Amino acid sequence: MTRAYDDAAATWEDKAVAVVRGLAMDAPAAAKNGHSGTAMALAPLGVALFSRVLRHDPADPKWPDRDRFILSCGHASILLYSLLHLSGYELSVDELRRFRELGSLTPGHPENRLTPGVEVTTGPLGQGLGNAVGMAVAERFLRHTVGPELIDHRIWVFASDGDLMEGVSHEASSLAGHLGLGRLCVVYDDNHITIDGPTSLALSDDAPGRFRAYGWDVHELGEMANDLDGLTDALRAASEDTGRPTLLVLRSHIGYPSPNMTDTKTAHGTPFSAEEIAATKQLLGLPVDEAFFVPDDVRQAFIASLEPQRDARAAWSTRRGSNPTGAATLDRLLAGAAGAPPRATPATFDAGTSLATRRAANTLLIEASDRYEGLISGAADLTENTGAELPDAEPQSREHPAGRQLHYGIREFAMATSLTGMALHGGVVPVGATFFVFSDYMRSALRLAAISRAPMRLFFSHDSIGVGQDGPTHQPIDQLLSLRAIPGLDVVRPADANECAAVFDAVLSVDGPVALILSRQDLPVLEATTQPLLGTALDGAYVLAEPDGAVATLLATGSEVHLCLEAAGQLAGEGVAVRVVSMPCWEWFDATSFDYQARVLPDELPVISVEAGVTLGWERYADESIGIDEFGTSAPGDVALEFFGFTAKAVATTVLEVLGA
Repeated sequence: MTRAYDDAAATWEDKAVAVVRGLAMDAPAAAKNGHSGTAMALAPLGVALFSRVLRHDPADPKWPDRDRFILSCGHASILLYSLLHLSGYELSVDELRRFRELGSLTPGHPENRLTPGVEVTTGPLGQGLGNAVGMAVAERFLRHTVGPELIDHRIWVFASDGDLMEGVSHEASSLAGHLGLGRLCVVYDDNHITIDGPTSLALSDDAPGRFRAYGWDVHELGEMANDLDGLTDALRAASEDTGRPTLLVLRSHIGYPSPNMTDTKTAHGTPFSAEEIAATKQLLGLPVDEAFFVPDDVRQAFIASLEPQRDARAAWSTRRGSNPTGAATLDRLLAGAAGAPPRATPATFDAGTSLATRRAANTLLIEASDRYEGLISGAADLTENTGAELPDAEPQSREHPAGRQLHYGIREFAMATSLTGMALHGGVVPVGATFFVFSDYMRSALRLAAISRAPMRLFFSHDSIGVGQDGPTHQPIDQLLSLRAIPGLDVVRPADANECAAVFDAVLSVDGPVALILSRQDLPVLEATTQPLLGTALDGAYVLAEPDGAVATLLATGSEVHLCLEAAGQLAGEGVAVRVVSMPCWEWFDATSFDYQARVLPDELPVISVEAGVTLGWERYADESIGIDEFGTSAPGDVALEFFGFTAKAVATTVLEVLGA
């Protein structure tokens, strides 16, 4: 059991627990916002993990073979920040004082790329657990590719009642059990409290039984939340790889040892009053009148306790130095897409033929898998249909731990969170795929991937009403706009196989998430996309047709580009000259110079956009838009497209109407 700070028998670890609990009250109180209760309850668990079990070295936060820690219940961020400070990461007490303030390194929820020691951005519940599944896949892949002397670590997660209630945790945990991810260790903080009140208001699950059914090793620790030695034993036992992920179920008491807030819903998200903080600090043996109390001797003892971890990193460096071949492979893998050699010759497809861009993408993916050593591709049960299949690859599984084909099953949300985890772990180039309409299941994860700048790739096929007879439920209408609305997510919709080839390596190499939007139906392979008149597909928009005396510009993406070229040909026969611009990626075009943008879309000519989706958003580029501002219809794809006006004749008619107006 942990003792009060001023107890004569208190160890430095007992004192560290008390200090963390004090910080967990002080930081939200100073910010007048935040969550104290969970951080207080889990302080002993955090100290046990960070000082005794977690393999990490604050002097080298990016050490490739470090353990990864994910605080899936990101609202308890002050717990992580306090542990990082005490461990010796570059996170000062002043940053703890600036908790949740503008520009601080201690935001309301943990953010990777901001705070040293934070591996993933968490907060929306359940997703951290999904990220951890991806990290465990990446760890196992690397371990069996370069050998355990270079990669051999664990993925640790603290998860809450809320994490386990969210649907994504069910998807991700089921997948983890099926894959047998034995290096994944999750502690479930079973504190029985949510913001509304007791979990019994809405929850009566048998969580241990559920995880056993998933194929996890489950250990019910009971009332052990303040037992440092018991927690340490449980954590060390969990780190043993049994070929199954591990769940430790810990009964904690939110807000402990507050006299009036323990086990209350108020302790979840309301800063404690000054009176309650004083009363609790008195119980903890902390100075009542000193906020952010972190004595040097406690922090130095915490840092000194990590000497075995520093020795482990030094030993790893020695092993790495004595294995130049393995080290070179690991370096290439850790470089991700940047470590892949360029394609020897540009990929091209024969103009005049027809090919769905999902098929072109698959051809390109198979070729790229030879160059991108860490490429792992998979789909949510639609592997062949979406172009994500690697025909010669082993499936990622217990039997094939270095397999490069990952079958996610019908778990789109878990797929997206796992891809983010793989990307942020490093060493792999993760690709996932599904039908475009099902991106709706993944939107929250795509948003977090964009915030995290996680280099993960999504192939979304069946991108329009060209899907046909599956009808409105499967015909994406609003999804293009929905994804384009996410800052930091590049949305790329190629016009044909050659434009797909032109952007493909860039899609794999962007430092952040990318959605590649692909057609189900065959599209004409265009000669114009290989002979642009101004710019290239990598500029986001470029000119395919530039006749003399042009009076308008047709601007299109994807399967509508060839319609615009055909319409331009029809209009030319009537003596009306129009330009045609393909715009595969808004985000890339917006990043070009103002001068280039003005040349591609000159102000003096009316612009008519053509895209088989909602027209909202196109007003930023176009004067008139041809699109679909209603749901689709169940009919053969070509019939549905004609019904909604996606024919060359209909496009030409609209141009004439705009010019007439």
